[in-house]
Amino acid sequence: MSSAEINLSGKENLTATPPSENMVWIPGGSFMMGSNDHYEEESPAHKVTVDGFWMDKFELTNAEFRKFVDETNYITFCEKPPNPEDYPGALPEMLVPASVVFRKPDHRVDTRDYFNWWTYIPGANWKHPFGSDSSIEGKDNYPVVHLAYEDVEAYAKWAGKEIPTEAEWEFASRGGLEEKEYAWGDEMYPEEKAMANTWQGEFPHENILTDGYELMAPVGSFPPNGFGLYDIIGNVWEWTTDWYQQHNKFVNSCCSDINPRGGVPESSIDPRTPDILIPRKVMKGGSYLCAPNYCRRYRPAARMAQPIDTSTCHLGCRLIVRSKR
Repeated sequence: MSSAEINLSGKENLTATPPSENMVWIPGGSFMMGSNDHYEEESPAHKVTVDGFWMDKFELTNAEFRKFVDETNYITFCEKPPNPEDYPGALPEMLVPASVVFRKPDHRVDTRDYFNWWTYIPGANWKHPFGSDSSIEGKDNYPVVHLAYEDVEAYAKWAGKEIPTEAEWEFASRGGLEEKEYAWGDEMYPEEKAMANTWQGEFPHENILTDGYELMAPVGSFPPNGFGLYDIIGNVWEWTTDWYQQHNKFVNSCCSDINPRGGVPESSIDPRTPDILIPRKVMKGGSYLCAPNYCRRYRPAARMAQPIDTSTCHLGCRLIVRSKR
């Protein structure tokens, strides 16, 4: 076996019937998780083993989430006013149903200040991804966004699925390749072909649209990886079930190198905001807003912390069904 291949196991389920439509079998195996070459939170690279599981080919779509809402009358987190007790000192005008939306500036800005492009928009939610004057009409096959973690949990329970761990997600995203920069190899644009929906140009004011999309793309718009997963990189970030912690700071005995589940809620809280005790999960995959000059996280090893109460216009999900033992 070459060094570019992951040690795969669990192939006996490749011919089994998927538990639901549009799922593919991800064989269990061992791989090098993380990276020593990019952002600090990705290191150190370390060997991890996961069992096999089924995974959705595509990111969860607007049509799929609408069916859930229609059948359950579910109301998402950002469609409800925040609890003032959770946000001490928050201005009253901020305590309204709202979500976080990207607003493209018309000139070069300081990328050290993300308030230059992120805005808290009242009325933004999964049905109105860019504010109350926007709509998902005609976009059934686009990824659903503006889901807080509890929304994904609720949908997963209804659908009989689960949220992947960070290790499961990263193993699946690599598509059978080991220690490659991207989910498809080491070149961002092999033969000058866009392999994922990311930002081209100088973020956040200039997007030259090399991949054909400025914002989200319909699911399945780009080639699948080696396991048959579409848009596993780019388009929208995807929630995982792991509490955020740096790879080299695991403090719980649960976090072994076999089917690891990272961190604990208390340790995931952002130290920069000690008065706001909102724990954070790991999100993976990058999005249409990831650019070479800012957030080079369109890679399997990349990871970011996301507060469980925060929904955005570039964060969705993809679910799994674990193999029955």
